[in-house]
Amino acid sequence: MGRSRGGLSTKIHAAGDALGLPLRLIGTAGQRNDITAAHDLVDGLHADALLADKGYDAGHLIEKLEKTGTEIVIPPKRDRKMQRAYDAALYKERNRIERFFNKLKQFRRVATRYDKLLANFMGFVKLAAIAIWLK
Repeated sequence: MGRSRGGLSTKIHAAGDALGLPLRLIGTAGQRNDITAAHDLVDGLHADALLADKGYDAGHLIEKLEKTGTEIVIPPKRDRKMQRAYDAALYKERNRIERFFNKLKQFRRVATRYDKLLANFMGFVKLAAIAIWLK
């Protein structure tokens, strides 16, 4: 998402509500896998369904969420031995969180990543998310 001295190297993980508004934001290094932040992202959130991309398709996350009664709407990775079915029509609603990221990129300081420290960058990302909430 953002720029740093070495190039594009920050990932922003977001959990949102049904309207696409952010509930939780986590920043990680660009080289880290998406699944490393998944448990922190969903802990304490109660939802009817979890819509995520293939980067979040891991057995431990799916088992954890199925225990809470959450419907899993994640397309399975190609290398899975057992291809899991998912609701493709509901998966299309994931575009709402993608639209949130588009709105977030409209803030110049987020898009250009002037801040060198992750804490400072995420502080402004959260300020930008508050501004999006208020619109």
